[in-house]
Amino acid sequence: MPNSATRPAEVTFAARVMSSPRFFFGRRTHCEHEAFDVQTTAGALEIVDNVGIAPRVPVQAGDTIEVRGEMVHDPGRVPIVHWTHHDPQREHTDGFIQLRGRLYA
Repeated sequence: MPNSATRPAEVTFAARVMSSPRFFFGRRTHCEHEAFDVQTTAGALEIVDNVGIAPRVPVQAGDTIEVRGEMVHDPGRVPIVHWTHHDPQREHTDGFIQLRGRLYA
């Protein structure tokens, strides 16, 4: 059983975008995702957003964003924040990415 440090946690935070988005297809979801690196006051994170559900976020390095999602720790890697979109099944807490006053969910 994973300890509390490795369990997913719902988080909301501000961050500075450090990279341009990378696009890939999820192995489990078979949907397109975007991923980009951010820096928070607590450290570096990777944002992974399902653009099969939510619209692409036109982030650029240097942008400041607000994020709500689920943080997952994978030992030896930078933590990932995903579920940054609404849940069409209404079984998971909705997340979002806010950029320049616009909400992407």
